[in-house]
This record gives sequence, C-alpha cells and structure tokens, in this order.
Amino acid sequence: MPWHTARGLGDYGERMAARYLTERGLDVLDRNWRCDLGEIDIVARDRGCLVVCEVKTRRSTTFGRPIEAVDHRKLARLRRLAAAWLADRRADGTPMTGVAAIRVDVVGVLRPQAGPCRIEHVVGAVS
Repeated sequence: MPWHTARGLGDYGERMAARYLTERGLDVLDRNWRCDLGEIDIVARDRGCLVVCEVKTRRSTTFGRPIEAVDHRKLARLRRLAAAWLADRRADGTPMTGVAAIRVDVVGVLRPQAGPCRIEHVVGAVS
C-alpha cells in the first residue's frame, strides 16, 4: 500500500519503527496485536524488559511532532494492553520467561514528501 494514503502511511511508519527497533537490538515479538481493549502497534523485548510501542507517523510537523499525538490516556491504555498481551501469551502456552519489567515506548516517524524519514524514539514514556 503506498505511503501517500492514510493507511499506507501508518503501515510504512510501523515497518520503519520495527526496523529501527531491531537495528537497536530489540527483538520484535508481535505487531498489530488486537483485543477488546485496543491495539498494540509493536511488542518487543529489550533484554529482560517487555516493550510495548505506540507508533505515530506523520507527513509534516504542521500539527506538531508525531510523538506529541500520544497523550496520557493512550499511555495508560497501553499499560493495560501490555497486561492483556502477557495474559494472552500465558493462556496460549507461550513462555515469557525473563521478563522482569514492562516499558511503554513511543516511536514517531516523520515521512516528508522529499528526503528520508526521521525517527524519534521516546524510551519509557510516562503520563
């Protein structure tokens, strides 16, 4: 899907964010996981930490940087979703050994009309 459509832009941003996180040593465990509470864009592991990532992609900064679109309500929902993701993994028998902590990150992807994308990563975003 081309990045110039809203859906295509979001998919592009999530692919770039997953690549970025992998290049920095995180192990991507899941993408676009959904349940009744909502959706997690990316679930990853950073050593002993489970990382739940919200990805926001924009074409410009006219309405602010992409990461500024994630408010305290979204961060709180992501914490609840992290617990639901873990419960779902335990229910299906997937071992989640070695997870000592849960962290919520935000990855902002700026995809201008010309030039490369820019990625901003907020580690441990809190509300």
